[in-house]
Formats: sequence, C-alpha cells, structure tokens
Amino acid sequence: MATGRVLKTKRAAKKRFSLTGTGKVKFHQSGKRHLMTGKSSKRTRSLSTSILEKGQAKKVLANLNG
Repeated sequence: MATGRVLKTKRAAKKRFSLTGTGKVKFHQSGKRHLMTGKSSKRTRSLSTSILEKGQAKKVLANLNG
C-alpha cells in the first residue's frame, strides 16, 4: 500500500447505498416508482428505506470504502 495509489469508491455502490449514523447500510427498495394507485398505503410505507443485513453490508462497505 506504499505505492501512493488511492483506492477508488465504486460509483455504482455510492449511488445506491448510504450509511446511517451508527454505520449501518441503508438502501431504497424497488417498486415505488409508478403504478402506485394499485398499492396499499401499508405496502407503500414498507417500500421505503431499509437496512441491509450484516453479511450483505460487509460486501457493500468494501465497495464504498474502496
């Protein structure tokens, strides 16, 4: 690592995931863009941001941190 090179963040991961204050990884669920009239309010609320599981979060953090 003493070569002076900087590891870059995966741009696709940066656009899709963000970190909470406690370091958890959150993401937006799919299915909330259109055809909303056929979906109940309860279903719409459940499609908001979610937290990744620990195993998946490790892989995402590796991409976010370079």
